[in-house]
Amino acid sequence: MSDASAKPRIAIGADHAGYPVKESIKKYLEGAGYAVDDEGTWSEESVDYPDYGKAVGERVAAKQDDYGIVVCASGIGISISANKVAGIRAALAHDVTTARLSREHNDANVLAMGGRVVSDALAIEMVKTFLSTPFAHGRHQRRIDKIAEMEKESGG
Repeated sequence: MSDASAKPRIAIGADHAGYPVKESIKKYLEGAGYAVDDEGTWSEESVDYPDYGKAVGERVAAKQDDYGIVVCASGIGISISANKVAGIRAALAHDVTTARLSREHNDANVLAMGGRVVSDALAIEMVKTFLSTPFAHGRHQRRIDKIAEMEKESGG
């Protein structure tokens, strides 16, 4: 995990439908000086999104990366998959507002989006917003604590 003075380290992953948007996001992040761990896929050949949601989620949960970004066709399946990893709060966002609120209110550590839902330009704006928005704490912390307790109770 990165130290406080450096930019956060980002794990990124996508299935074949999210691959083009993932590549655009990766290019932006690397150009902006972020360290990026690309968990795949590396082409538009058909693959299974749960493998990539899990891979990114595991890196973030293990604190190998600070945040994750995952992309599939709709963003739904890959967000569900990432959320199966204990400690992950993957939020599906469709615009800059939902990306901001995912961090501000939900302390999301993985941003999910649909490669067939958002444009490359919008995806990059969402990532910028996600990475620059702090968690608001306050009343939101109580809710995050409840989610963590639910995760413990369910064994996951």
